Amino acid sequence: MAHQWDEQMEKFGSFIRTQRKLANLSLRQLAELTSLSNPYLSELERGMHQPSVRVLKSLATSLNVSAEMLLAHAGLLDHAPGAAEPHEAQPPEAQPQEAQASPADSVEAAIHADGKLSETQKSALIAVYHSMTT
Repeated sequence: MAHQWDEQMEKFGSFIRTQRKLANLSLRQLAELTSLSNPYLSELERGMHQPSVRVLKSLATSLNVSAEMLLAHAGLLDHAPGAAEPHEAQPPEAQPQEAQASPADSVEAAIHADGKLSETQKSALIAVYHSMTT
């Protein structure tokens, strides 16, 4: 179990690093935006720490991503951001044949749910996603 958690923290750190680079921020700049230390952020990106909720919220704000997305990447949510909740609320006859949405559906749902994006930006992101996955 510990090994699995270590792997999850490494993946989370990699995700944070990628988001930081996409935001065109240095570690020092992100440290200033989040009021976290440069060494702590470096260790977080290398998967050496389990961030607190306060740290996740600060990172989400500074990197312009949803806190839910960071929680999911940190392994603290049971479902992916933007994914539909489990189908238990529906009667069995109303449930679709496939019990889970495909990863593409989850990505598209997350993009559509993001209130920070315009409709044009959402369409562009989905088009880029499709171009990379087909």
